[in-house]
Amino acid sequence: MRKFGPISLLALFTVTAMAQMPVDGEETLINPIVENPLQVEITEWPVPWKDTRPRDPDVAPNGVIWLVGQGGDYAARFDPATGEFRRKDLPPGTGPHNLIIDWDGFLWIAGNRQAFIGRMNYVTGELTRFNLPDDMARDPHTLVFSGRDEIWFTMQWSNFIGRLNKKSGQVDLVPMQTEQARPYGIKMDSKGRPWVALLGTNALATVDPVTMKLELVYLPREQARLRRLAITADDAVWYTDYSEGYIGRYNPQTGEFTEWKTPSDRSGPYAMAADSNGRIWFVETWPEANLLVGFDPEAGTFFSVTPIPSGAGSVRHMVYDPKRNSLWFGTDTNNLAQAVLP
Repeated sequence: MRKFGPISLLALFTVTAMAQMPVDGEETLINPIVENPLQVEITEWPVPWKDTRPRDPDVAPNGVIWLVGQGGDYAARFDPATGEFRRKDLPPGTGPHNLIIDWDGFLWIAGNRQAFIGRMNYVTGELTRFNLPDDMARDPHTLVFSGRDEIWFTMQWSNFIGRLNKKSGQVDLVPMQTEQARPYGIKMDSKGRPWVALLGTNALATVDPVTMKLELVYLPREQARLRRLAITADDAVWYTDYSEGYIGRYNPQTGEFTEWKTPSDRSGPYAMAADSNGRIWFVETWPEANLLVGFDPEAGTFFSVTPIPSGAGSVRHMVYDPKRNSLWFGTDTNNLAQAVLP
């Protein structure tokens, strides 16, 4: 574990330079994995449409799972009780990247290659498109509900964070202040503020929902590159550092970062979620079979490591299902997977 205290913008570069030096007398970082870590039960179902990169599932209010086929231009319904998949086609070339479901049962879909956010009627398949107001905003990436009739979303290559009003259809855009910041994963805290992982630089981003002012919070390690986030009940912001193989926690109240080196030498931590007990789960994507890893923040240990049966290729995003105490995720091996947590 490594801790860094509050970082002001003026002190940033000094702390960054020191981040590679010994901290508190420690010459090396400790990898706190327990002896004989638990393995969880993982079940995979082959998605019937081959080579379509099924991804980013979400859980509907009735317990049904929906996902998108990024390479197949569809949204698909999966019934865990029967194991049956059903498909609703999207316009050719949509390239859907992410899907979330509201309490009215509408599917909200990031039309990554056609620069729109879509609202789909899950019964009829009718699609309403909300186009983006700037020609430079081209690739909606990951969506998250605000809890206030809004959807916040990232645009990785366009370098924007966006907000869609679900009722009016108005879209507000926040441009990044850093070239190729690459806004990626996004989560909401309890105060209605979005937090974003920036894959193109060593920073988190957040936006004031009232003023729409952007703030960047830089990590102490210059080479860190973040992909996904989780936010726990205490509003701590957790992240995966895909580049250097860490998971970390940022405390917005104190400005403190705490980081842990992940179990594998070559890790590539990517998808991340928090469960109802505040434990952190993430997937190491560089091992030949991806590894689902559980981390206990109270003990500061990695207590669970489970190879994904199909190998997975990569797990890019996952969602926690509290009713089943499970994680759901798609794999590059064309499967939908459920991991039942201990």
